[in-house]
Amino acid sequence: MEDQANKLRFQIELEFVQCLANPNYLNFLAQRGHFREATFINYLKYLQYWKEPEYAKYLKYPMSLYFLDLLQYPEFRKELANNRCAKFIEDQQLLHWQNYIRKRTKLAQSTVATSTTPGTATTAASELPAHILNPPPHQPQNTNIAIPGPSSNNK
Repeated sequence: MEDQANKLRFQIELEFVQCLANPNYLNFLAQRGHFREATFINYLKYLQYWKEPEYAKYLKYPMSLYFLDLLQYPEFRKELANNRCAKFIEDQQLLHWQNYIRKRTKLAQSTVATSTTPGTATTAASELPAHILNPPPHQPQNTNIAIPGPSSNNK
């Protein structure tokens, strides 16, 4: 039973950390005052363990870790309430992805030209090692908070 609870916790925290890559979601959280709540800020500090390679490898959006770092600063949290700030961040993020895709395409073309078919390795999502399912040792107190979202009834 505890294994199921830890797996669910892992999935919820993974989803939440990945949501941090969305500037519009960050704007939503800021406008509703979540970044002024001490428990929520404490939760963001707790989530820093996702930067460790054994957890980060499960992220689809690594930019979420960059935003998780920025969310540790009160000035950044305050500015996110501004719609223009969130829009600027989103624009910069899109420009980064466009440039990244262009560079990756060139790199892939040069790699294909100089080598044979590269091997790929994938891990099934259900194959979570036991140490992943256990909470990290640096868990702060009072992290049992509801993760806010557009459909939540938080006020």
